[in-house]
Amino acid sequence: MEYTFLGRTGLSVSRLCLGTMNFGPHTDEKTSFKIMDNAIDHGINFFDTANVYGNFGGTETIIGKWFSKGGSRREKIVLATKVYGGSAEGWYGWPKNWPNTSKLSAKHIISACNESLKRLQTDYIDLYQMHHIDRDTPWEEIWQAMEILVAQGKVLYVGSSNFAGWHIAQANEISKKRNFLGLVSEQSLYNLSQRSVELEVLPSCEDYGLGFIPWSPLAGGMLGGKPSNNEKSRRKASTDRYEKFNDQLDKYFSVCKEYAIHPAQLALAWLLHNPVVTAPIIGPRAVEQLDESLISIDYKMEENLINILDEIWPGPGGPAPEAYAW
Repeated sequence: MEYTFLGRTGLSVSRLCLGTMNFGPHTDEKTSFKIMDNAIDHGINFFDTANVYGNFGGTETIIGKWFSKGGSRREKIVLATKVYGGSAEGWYGWPKNWPNTSKLSAKHIISACNESLKRLQTDYIDLYQMHHIDRDTPWEEIWQAMEILVAQGKVLYVGSSNFAGWHIAQANEISKKRNFLGLVSEQSLYNLSQRSVELEVLPSCEDYGLGFIPWSPLAGGMLGGKPSNNEKSRRKASTDRYEKFNDQLDKYFSVCKEYAIHPAQLALAWLLHNPVVTAPIIGPRAVEQLDESLISIDYKMEENLINILDEIWPGPGGPAPEAYAW
């Protein structure tokens, strides 16, 4: 396994991040434990989850049970979870849409963190990520809440997810005035078919020293290869959504065959080739899928192959404003 620093921090994380969103809804507890144990065995020390995964807390609960098995499981990993959503019926035992049970008010940030810590059966969260921008809450309030959690030792680093480039700039400029470390990472949608973050998000991360964590690196499974008959019904919604990419996919799969690499592995290798990318999030439903992803780390991208992929999956043309100004 290869490791890199998370942005401008001294925190070392594996080049692949284990996504846990399937734990609970699609992967049972026993298999989830096996996947996490296997990830550790392969040197993956970066795990990502969220307070809303698994029907609002189920996934964090599974991870917490895995921690309770001992063996220094908690100490071995960099644990990332998220805050923003949470207005589900039964969450905190309150009615659906009860005030202050979602978004980024100081009240919700602190209460959601405490609830996550209970489910995860841990004393601290390594990376606490804002799952979405909150346009109603001032940054001074958000940073004050995060500063309290850091001072209490409940959170070590703060990150963002699904932020625009100007949100990253705004957040970190205000954090500087407060003498606070600010955002150290951004988690966004990024894959061969979805490259809009190249316009402003990636340049912002590079300039402010944020680690970049792509989610959905296989575009909901679209870039993972042609589905088998058994998978077609499960992936019907995804297949319908990406039907417009059929011609590009045929070309892509042909290139994968020519270069003797599995489509999913090439999609990951393409992301890892980008120096701004810290660790793509892989979301295996089975141990075998995790094992297959590891090959992408050592795959060397030839310049000719990169050019071919750019022709099949053209990006926005580079960073803004050059991409659209001339």
